[in-house]
Amino acid sequence: MIERDLWKAAVAEFVGPFTLVVAGVGAIISTQNLGDGGNLVAVALAHGLAIGLMVAALGHISGGHFNPAVTIAMLAAGEVSLTRAIGYIVAQLLGGLAGAGILTVIFPALGEMGRNNIGVNLGLPGLGPDVTVGGAVLMEVLMTFFLVLVIFGTAVDPRGPRAIAGLAIGLTITMDILAGGRVTGAAMNPARAFGPAVVQQDFTNWWIYWVGPIIGGVIAAFAFKYFWLGQAGPAAPVLRRRPDQEAELAPPEVQPTAQPSRRRSSKRR
Repeated sequence: MIERDLWKAAVAEFVGPFTLVVAGVGAIISTQNLGDGGNLVAVALAHGLAIGLMVAALGHISGGHFNPAVTIAMLAAGEVSLTRAIGYIVAQLLGGLAGAGILTVIFPALGEMGRNNIGVNLGLPGLGPDVTVGGAVLMEVLMTFFLVLVIFGTAVDPRGPRAIAGLAIGLTITMDILAGGRVTGAAMNPARAFGPAVVQQDFTNWWIYWVGPIIGGVIAAFAFKYFWLGQAGPAAPVLRRRPDQEAELAPPEVQPTAQPSRRRSSKRR
């Protein structure tokens, strides 16, 4: 039986990676004249803003995974059903593919801003100079570990600051790209690597961008759920009240009941 509202959630999960690829790869192409692969700060901000804003806009509809590694981590931790996880992953991969495809229309294949220029390759993540395969996998594991840890801490844990979950998640992606962009391309997301790889028909080291993020995500999910979240017990999160609510919610003051005065008998024995 198809889960309730799965189609609506799947469409949201399509839009997230679509936005990520259009904004992130678009920034790489648009800034390619500033250096090999573009301006790292601009690229990091474009990716982080894309996911942060989509989490804010669509997170309440689907949970805002937008990443097969995140969905698999949620599945492993029991936060999502198998049916929903499969639907999400298919939608995410299609979103990344559609984003890469539409960029080939926006940016012609030939010319100064072409998608096939050296250092761009339609934003396909790749290993930096002198980076070993083992080092690349480890970097993707660590970056995705940080990302999923922040997702669980802000969006899954009921005690977390859910109001700023999108901001925190987007900033984590920005941080990871600043740290690992020159090492592996900082995919952290199989859908982000899948779309450009299929369009470019370039599958060099493709498995790194699946294995690394999935391992890092699952480790973070288990660590948070069974170490930090598991220690929380059944206690409900503390609710913060506005000052003007205190008077309304406080129990009324009980006035002491007047006791009849006891007079000493003036009667003399």
